[in-house]
Amino acid sequence: MDWLIEAFEPSFMQRALIGSLIAVVATSLVGTWVVLRGLAFLGDALAHGVIPGIALAVLWSFNPLIGAFVAAIVMSGLVSMVSNRSTVREDTAIGLLFVGMLSLGIVIVSRAGSFSTEVTALLFGDVLGVTTEDIRSQAIAAAIVVIATLVLYRPFLALTFNRDKAQTLGMRPQLAQTALLVLLALSIVASFQAIGTLLIFGLLIGPPATALLIARRVPVIMVTSMLLGAVAVVSGLLVSYHHGTAGGATIAGISVTQFFLLLAVREAAEALKRPIRPAAT
Repeated sequence: MDWLIEAFEPSFMQRALIGSLIAVVATSLVGTWVVLRGLAFLGDALAHGVIPGIALAVLWSFNPLIGAFVAAIVMSGLVSMVSNRSTVREDTAIGLLFVGMLSLGIVIVSRAGSFSTEVTALLFGDVLGVTTEDIRSQAIAAAIVVIATLVLYRPFLALTFNRDKAQTLGMRPQLAQTALLVLLALSIVASFQAIGTLLIFGLLIGPPATALLIARRVPVIMVTSMLLGAVAVVSGLLVSYHHGTAGGATIAGISVTQFFLLLAVREAAEALKRPIRPAAT
């Protein structure tokens, strides 16, 4: 147990653990809806779409969380506007804005004196550099995500499985879609400091997708996703501390590895259950 206690004795490791676990809560709740609705590409695009806002915050020295949230909302609005007011399909609009926002963010950061350092922290996070103020801001964002998920659970559920029925029941699916995009933006804001904008997709999609392999009810998927995310966080930080790997990348990598490991185990178990057919004579 010494290797476990030793890793989390330093205060910076404790802050990294707390910040990453808060990120898991937010991304698991929103990521469940993203996976169930097949919005993975949009989630990835939004994770990159926050970069210009964070870059401006770095350049002008204001709170990166504010910049990230504003950029994510702008990105969501632009995706809806382009897909609704042109003949371009939504996935094309997302792809265009994905590249455009990422490019804009890198251009803005290039104006900073410490370009390479800022870009590295921006894209890949700095889990070991999470501060008490970062944790406080993350906790507020995550709390909003939790409360909104509880309040809007039924509209989100109806929107996920039957949009037409949601419309018939007066649940206003378009408004529910907008609320989901806002929560997606908040979950990204609550996570980018620890994981980074390029790697946040691992926590947003990895644990919920893995949970879907073993659970079917939405609340169970969410709770299972949080547990899997917590395992990825603790394991990733331990590997990072003892072997000197990048913390955010290690956490994201483990969260994705969990999916393929569980998928392999499930496929092997199903193969063993299949009856063996006698060889033809």
